[in-house]
Amino acid sequence: MNLVEMIDSRFIKLDLSDSNKFELIEELLDVAVAQGKINNREQALKDLIEREQYLSTGFENGLAVPHAKTDAVDDMVLVFGLNREGVEFDSLDGKPTHFVFLLLSPMDTSGPHIQTLALLARNFQNEENVEKLKDVTGEEALLEIIKEFK
Repeated sequence: MNLVEMIDSRFIKLDLSDSNKFELIEELLDVAVAQGKINNREQALKDLIEREQYLSTGFENGLAVPHAKTDAVDDMVLVFGLNREGVEFDSLDGKPTHFVFLLLSPMDTSGPHIQTLALLARNFQNEENVEKLKDVTGEEALLEIIKEFK
């Protein structure tokens, strides 16, 4: 699986607001809405918030992956956001989150959804990847970095 097949520059926001995690989720969801990938914004937001309230999707090393299975999408949707200052996301390591990948999948999609989560978590264990992403200056540079995720 290659993340670049799922994401392009239209689904990247390198200047996330300095707000709370629920507002960041909504901000990234609106990127997907603007690209016509969401059939029902309210349903998608409800599913994301319910999932986040069940258990935080803040991982380690500055990564959060708010995700949900929802009837609000026809295909998997992946949106990336960067907040250089860091936001409190109830992460496993207690540190601020800088990198947020919002993932939405149709209700009947299991394998690719789990594979994407695992791929992101695995690549953020690599400190070199984290450092490169902290210094990213544009969408194309970001895509070059995540193209190397294995």
